[in-house]
Amino acid sequence: MNPNLKIKLGRISLKNPVLAASGTFGYGEEYSRFIDLNELGGIITKTVTLEPREGNRPPRLAETPSGLLNSIGLENPGLKIFLREKLPLLQRFNTALVVNIAGEKEEEYLRLAERLNRVKGIDALEINISCPNVKNGGLIFGTNPSLVFSLVKRIREVTDIPLITKLTPNVTDITEIAKAAEEAGTEALSLINTLVGMAIDIETRKPKLGNVTGGLSGPAIRPIAVRMVRQTFQKVNLPLIGVGGIMTAVDALEFILAGASAVAIGTANFIDPKTMIKVKEGIGEYLQRNNIREFKDLVGWLNLN
Repeated sequence: MNPNLKIKLGRISLKNPVLAASGTFGYGEEYSRFIDLNELGGIITKTVTLEPREGNRPPRLAETPSGLLNSIGLENPGLKIFLREKLPLLQRFNTALVVNIAGEKEEEYLRLAERLNRVKGIDALEINISCPNVKNGGLIFGTNPSLVFSLVKRIREVTDIPLITKLTPNVTDITEIAKAAEEAGTEALSLINTLVGMAIDIETRKPKLGNVTGGLSGPAIRPIAVRMVRQTFQKVNLPLIGVGGIMTAVDALEFILAGASAVAIGTANFIDPKTMIKVKEGIGEYLQRNNIREFKDLVGWLNLN
């Protein structure tokens, strides 16, 4: 029996449930030398902003026990260069293409969505309202249900492209933000983004990051992410993408049993570029071993007895 790994996230069709998370994968060019990107369920691009961003001052990365702190600051070449130099490569691959967008003001998100609405070959937009490493935008929107509702609703009005909203864990109750995005018209949710963290060099007595604080990713945050996926799965009627510290197929299956219809892998790609392929294969093997024909039947199958 060959299990069917196909899954739908609203109008978004994936040939398997494993995606490259936004950020660590860049725009796919470097990783295409090591793996066949056609084997992925989808690619979520590094964040695209309307204008180029230089990002935060270095150092931008600091390792922590079972994790990684980053303070990149959404460095990217801006929309024009993305469309001219990055998108053509991504469009060559037979996999879902999701463009992650961010802005400092609501108007910037809207202009991005309007421009990308005229571009062929984009399967979804991921609305980044959860980056903790920028002074403006990001968490300003993502921690306030009213602002989330307004932003997502207005983006929905200016584009026909399916929308995914990426949620921050740096809130009291992530399900309130999830419900606001659902009511505004998003078709899927991605959770979680990084947790705000800090590390100090005790010899210099200086922060290890130039921006002082950064976003914590990696295995250290996985139990938190799994819990938040489960909470959200119980409160909304939307497909979820589980993100946070996935290193193996076992890790991915935790998210899926908690309620995620797909998973996105980020930090693990720094360690082993083939992680996503191994996770996809491991999910297929699990389905075979348990005589489960359809991947979709596994989603949320948590045994609480």
